[in-house]
Amino acid sequence: MLEHKKIIVGITGGIAAYKSCEIIRRLKKLGAQVIVVMTENAQRFITPLTLETLSENEVVTEMFPEKKVVGVRHVSLAQWADLILIAPATANIVGKIRTGIADDILTTVVISTKSPVIFAPAMNVNMYENPIFQENMEHLKNKGYRFIEPETGDLVCGTGKGRLPEPATIVGQVVKLLTGKKDLQGRSLVVTAGRTEEPIDPVRYLSNRSSGKMGYAIAEVAQKRGAKVTLISGPSALSPPSQVNFIQVEKAKEMHSAVKSHFGRAEALIMAAAVSDFVPSMVSPRKIKRKEEELLIKLKPSADILKEMGKRKGKKILVGFSLETENEMRNSKRKLKEKNLDLIVVNNPNVPGAGFEVDTNQVTLVDRKGKVERLPLLSKKEVAEKVLDKVSILLKKREKSKK
Repeated sequence: MLEHKKIIVGITGGIAAYKSCEIIRRLKKLGAQVIVVMTENAQRFITPLTLETLSENEVVTEMFPEKKVVGVRHVSLAQWADLILIAPATANIVGKIRTGIADDILTTVVISTKSPVIFAPAMNVNMYENPIFQENMEHLKNKGYRFIEPETGDLVCGTGKGRLPEPATIVGQVVKLLTGKKDLQGRSLVVTAGRTEEPIDPVRYLSNRSSGKMGYAIAEVAQKRGAKVTLISGPSALSPPSQVNFIQVEKAKEMHSAVKSHFGRAEALIMAAAVSDFVPSMVSPRKIKRKEEELLIKLKPSADILKEMGKRKGKKILVGFSLETENEMRNSKRKLKEKNLDLIVVNNPNVPGAGFEVDTNQVTLVDRKGKVERLPLLSKKEVAEKVLDKVSILLKKREKSKK
């Protein structure tokens, strides 16, 4: 299952380090090549000799070993690995990597790699719940690092959340990542995300509450499934996923221009961005001063990007999002037809856990034949997987129709 896969197992200083032996044994049994990299504190809990015997490779513990090493050690290891798993991962290692500290062999390898990195945190419940650790973890997640959620159970200090998951669970996550779907391999996708901001004067603008989380999730998942992704994003606090072609825009007309520019080379366009439907007719060159009387701002419709692409799509796959607060299905089906879409993703921001600024969404998928699939409340990455499953099927059907 993991034949020819090369995995670095990073071990840090925690009592759960003993579970690393079983993790390594399971990875080897599945055919993986394993190199263990240990921090100094990890060696206080388990010996390198034990791990060397299990991994059948030298255990790396130093940046500058006494014996000669050919090449730059941390770079060579970083390039060698298909994946880096840090289990157990302490609060210390998470904090150091979040801030870019590379003061030992493990942190230096991690900061040098372009391969996926998975953390399996294990620590005292109070350490895990500490807001600083939580912030560090969320920051790294937004940068594309992955975390396996710890379990609730017996800890050295008592009972609580922070227990390292069982080796079978951790290895299962590794297998899932390394052998996941590649059904979009080589496909060219354009994804839009975020909001647009339409200036009223030099300091004010019209916008909406979109965080970009849905579009960024689609871009990230598509890239992992092998697609060549161009992500066109309006303002967002998120960091773009690694290895995507990222284009930053601000206004609706800039989003329009960027989509037109890249649409011709794409096989599919997924418009998850919340583009302003209206823009100010006039923009004041100076800050509008406060007055006691009413201020009237005249608005004009912005370009309907999705409708225009629908007229030009040919055999391309076109996916739109429909954010509705009433008559969801009727309005969304009308949009589907009017804009010549292949799929529309319907959601309502008034549903708890759905819409803007949250990590979950509850959507309904409607295709051009009228088939409706209602999904439960899912994470936005899970929604992204479902949307891309549909896109993958549509692309395959398109290929068959050409033959």
